[in-house]
Amino acid sequence: MKTKTVFTCQNCGYQSPKWLGKCPDCDNWNTFVEEDYAAPLGKGTKEKAALYKEGPVLLKDVQVKDANRIKTNIAELDRVLGAGIVPGSVILIGGDPGIGKSTISLQISNQLIRQDKTVLYVSGEESVSQTKLRAKRLGSVDSGKLYIVNQTDLSLIAEYINKIKPDAVFIDSIQVIFDPQISSSAGSVSQVRESAGILTQIAKTTNTSMFIIGHVTKEGSLAGPRVLEHIVDTVLYFEGDRFSTYRILRAVKNRFGSTNEIGVFEMGQEGLREVKNPSEIFLSERPKDVSGSVVVPILEGTRPLLVEIQSLVSKSSFGYALRRAQGFDYNRLSLLIAVLEKRIGLHLEAEDVFVNVAGGIKIEDPAADLAVAAAIASAFKEQLAMPQAVLLGEVGLAGEIRSVSQLLVRINEAQKLGFKHCILPKNNYRDPELKKVGIELIPVSNLKEALDIVLGK
Repeated sequence: MKTKTVFTCQNCGYQSPKWLGKCPDCDNWNTFVEEDYAAPLGKGTKEKAALYKEGPVLLKDVQVKDANRIKTNIAELDRVLGAGIVPGSVILIGGDPGIGKSTISLQISNQLIRQDKTVLYVSGEESVSQTKLRAKRLGSVDSGKLYIVNQTDLSLIAEYINKIKPDAVFIDSIQVIFDPQISSSAGSVSQVRESAGILTQIAKTTNTSMFIIGHVTKEGSLAGPRVLEHIVDTVLYFEGDRFSTYRILRAVKNRFGSTNEIGVFEMGQEGLREVKNPSEIFLSERPKDVSGSVVVPILEGTRPLLVEIQSLVSKSSFGYALRRAQGFDYNRLSLLIAVLEKRIGLHLEAEDVFVNVAGGIKIEDPAADLAVAAAIASAFKEQLAMPQAVLLGEVGLAGEIRSVSQLLVRINEAQKLGFKHCILPKNNYRDPELKKVGIELIPVSNLKEALDIVLGK
């Protein structure tokens, strides 16, 4: 087998015969590392055909069996996965260091062995004794079939799986696993890609559920090639500040369920605890009698959440106005500021504008536009927003308030938490189902009309 040297981008996996300062694929600088590459031996047509016992079949003749999902008995996690773990699926868990990836993995292991399942936990970064101490803190069941091993050699891990035949395997983490047949070091693009591919093949052929923990880069994306996300069936991300107690678990890819669901957890001494009513938690520390604070009911999958939008507007001291957003899209914030300047007449060109979504949650729902605009206007004018009111609506470039989806679910959540008023788009007000709600509905057609009501003329 002839071996040659290639330079591989450690961010996206792009390969080049010579070193490059800037990757032409992902545009990152100084990411190329020299690796040895051995071209695979070619196989003849008959040898290739022997690898596949089944040929093409008609779609109508395919027999589909309902997958018996394995419940983790962690309701927030089961919701994100789509009602449980599908046997043979590969789940990738990513997130910042210390945010709870290893913690949730051990908690899932504990729940599975309570159901008489066999679990293999491969800890490549901690010794067996260290993992044992953490498992005891999280309430591990000593009588269950939970096997723990400190190993990074992929060939030995495959032997353990074939010998133990577990129902679920946890790999902590994929960046320290290496295949001895590949000459590059652990954590390189070649190692991560090949190791993930082999683990996926093992999961599919043995019907073993595979959980893979992956580190993230400083930009927040999974370390290693993007092909890693394409190989697996489900990609879960932990969001939130690791110095805060609350964590958001979000599915960005799920072949067996929705990608719109989220799970809310609270980090405690005994691990991650489920948050049954996240809306109440997010609003529990909301300040009273302070300008720049507005509440909006957003939708994450099928779950409505009430979150607080905070804004601070102050005179710029450096001649260049700053715009900062935490938990909200920066480009969308710039658009809303431009609409407030052009359509409403607010002079924000010399003002620093800061927007924060309390609780560490990230908002992608366009229904939050009106609340963000109202929070900025409230902070700029130093006027309190309308008390006991929630705001809903997408803001267009002409200052119009556009309709939003699933309005009744959002309003019912606001009513549960004691809100008395809801400012909503005029087009949504025509829905006959809204007559059932018990709070005052105030329809608006444009941003100026909404701000006059929220802040008072």
